[in-house]
Amino acid sequence: MTVPGQLDSGRILLAGGTGYVGGRLLHVLEASGQPLRCLARKPEFLRPRVAASTEVVGGDVLEMSSLDAAMKDVHTAYYLVHSMAAGGGFEERDRLGAENFAKAARKNGVKRIIYLGGLGGGERLSSHLASRQEVGEILRSSGVPTIEFRASIIIGSGSLSFEMVRALVEKLPVMITPRWVRSRAQPISIEDVLAYLLKALEAADDNSYVFEIGGADQVSYRDIMREYARQRGLRRIMIPVPVLTPWLSSLWLGLVTPIYARVGRQLIEGVKNDTVVEDDLALRVFDIRPKGIQEAIARALSNEEQELAETRWSDSLSSRRAPAAWGGERFGSRIVDSETISVPYKSAVAFAPIRRIGGETGWYYADWLWRLRGLIDLLVDGAGMRRGRRSQESLVPGDTVDFWRVEALEPDRLLRLLSEMKLPGRAWLQFEVEGDESGSVVRQTAIFDPVGLTGLAYWYGLYPIHRAVFKGMLRGIAKAAGRGGVK
Repeated sequence: MTVPGQLDSGRILLAGGTGYVGGRLLHVLEASGQPLRCLARKPEFLRPRVAASTEVVGGDVLEMSSLDAAMKDVHTAYYLVHSMAAGGGFEERDRLGAENFAKAARKNGVKRIIYLGGLGGGERLSSHLASRQEVGEILRSSGVPTIEFRASIIIGSGSLSFEMVRALVEKLPVMITPRWVRSRAQPISIEDVLAYLLKALEAADDNSYVFEIGGADQVSYRDIMREYARQRGLRRIMIPVPVLTPWLSSLWLGLVTPIYARVGRQLIEGVKNDTVVEDDLALRVFDIRPKGIQEAIARALSNEEQELAETRWSDSLSSRRAPAAWGGERFGSRIVDSETISVPYKSAVAFAPIRRIGGETGWYYADWLWRLRGLIDLLVDGAGMRRGRRSQESLVPGDTVDFWRVEALEPDRLLRLLSEMKLPGRAWLQFEVEGDESGSVVRQTAIFDPVGLTGLAYWYGLYPIHRAVFKGMLRGIAKAAGRGGVK
């Protein structure tokens, strides 16, 4: 097999664009400039998330009659669909979906199918891994040339395996670790998975292939948890036990992680198998050299932080009559609490009090509480409120604002402050102003990245006070805007 540097011409079909890998591949394919079509059971949910050049069509791999329109004029079809989260009987649904997809692809003259499955070998594969590999066999036997990638644990912010590791390490200072945490794996970063999937478009021949892909290191889940804890600055004690069944483990995960117990059970049944690369064909064919576990976790945490910084928080956080989750919504390891208020002023006027916040101006509500918090910070050798501001009228990134520092500033639109208080975690306070027909909308977002149980206790213990202060501050900013930005 050879891989030239020219992508095949023709339309690409992506089935599974609403999933974790598929959602990221969607944007990679859009960036490549290829004509792209997405298959979705609910097109109305996907359309707002794609570029104008991407076509979204309705269809379900479990309904053969719905696939012909999606397959028309398609050169390459990505199959990133699975039914594990649907509960019992997922094997039959996966089998039917793959058979329908393969038949429709062959009927409509699709030249290639690209599929992402699961890595693992041996006679006693878990039902999840066995099903993933059966899907690959069905696609390859269709007569349509198929490239199947078999991946180990995928490391990336939002991936099921990574979120399980994160939740366990963040919440449990002492962990009772069953036998499955010692299984060998070859974790691969989501970025490297996407690179392989994109590179497969360049395949030059019409044969089918199975490529085993993994990162540079062979490690256990225990090693992954230890590396995550190291990078997050957490000390964790792991006590091994000889046995803990998948059923008991899934209930345990259901209590301490955001993973549904039924998915957790299938995931654990999968990780009891070693998932390491036995065939290095992928390294010989593709010019991709995957990252090691240390870099993969660092990249996942870094990318999460970038996504957090770039996210415009949905109005759903503040427009609901009741908050979606007491104490804020979770974004990865971070807790986010966001509020908006409308003011009848242009953006420059609405942003003026935000630009002057802190220092002599104060914080627009309960300044005595801010001073008390500053005093407590001084007593624990923190920065306190003593630093004030360089200028009361202007800010630039890097400026101090009492015990905050300006991390980002866009005139009349955005101010993001990074806390330099002594905290069991990291905190940001972000303000955004956006003009609308009646004036402007001011959004205030508090973001907290707790470290361990102490960090969670800090957030939830002080949440009522923080909530009252932040709400009062937002109202104070609106009133100050009406006075020309002066408190």
